[in-house]
Amino acid sequence: MSNRVGRVERITSESSVVVEIDLDGSGKVEIATGVPFYDHMLTAFGTHGAFDLVVRATGDVDIDAHHTVEDVAIVLGQALREALGDKKGIRRFGDAWIPMDETLAHAAVDASGRPYCVHVGEPDVMTGFVVGNNYPTVLNRHVFESIAFHAQLALHLRVIHGRDPHHITEAEYKAFARALRAAVEPDPRIGGIPSTKGVL
Repeated sequence: MSNRVGRVERITSESSVVVEIDLDGSGKVEIATGVPFYDHMLTAFGTHGAFDLVVRATGDVDIDAHHTVEDVAIVLGQALREALGDKKGIRRFGDAWIPMDETLAHAAVDASGRPYCVHVGEPDVMTGFVVGNNYPTVLNRHVFESIAFHAQLALHLRVIHGRDPHHITEAEYKAFARALRAAVEPDPRIGGIPSTKGVL
């Protein structure tokens, strides 16, 4: 399998973002977004996905975390799409259940080339909660939608139950990471594109 690395840079009036990802890494991460809890979540994503991940972002976090969080998610999705290449020899599908204390989250991924995101089950508290005074948990759905759209993944992410917004968010990121890791890893039984259409 060829070198599966993606690197994307995006500069707007609201933020400057660069993301590098190696799908065949070992979980080495270097994250700096200016939003500490988002750094924590992206670190968990890289570590549990066993991706080597570099994310550097500067943005108008003095106004709100929204622009930076959104733009990083967009660029991460684009870098994932680049790293996936023609998708020859991958498993394509993956899923993961992640318990975190009182929380249980489930993610299922299809590296289908058809972007779709279903994100359900978060309790109402998530719409108004800010973790560490810097990350509004209402952004979770937007993050996963942005990554799925730009990486061209079908992603179903469910919170089965949970109470603590920190645990809920972290379980979601880890479930996504583990499901994606399973979907993009090489399948020794598949040499070509894992689709009857011949293209993903």
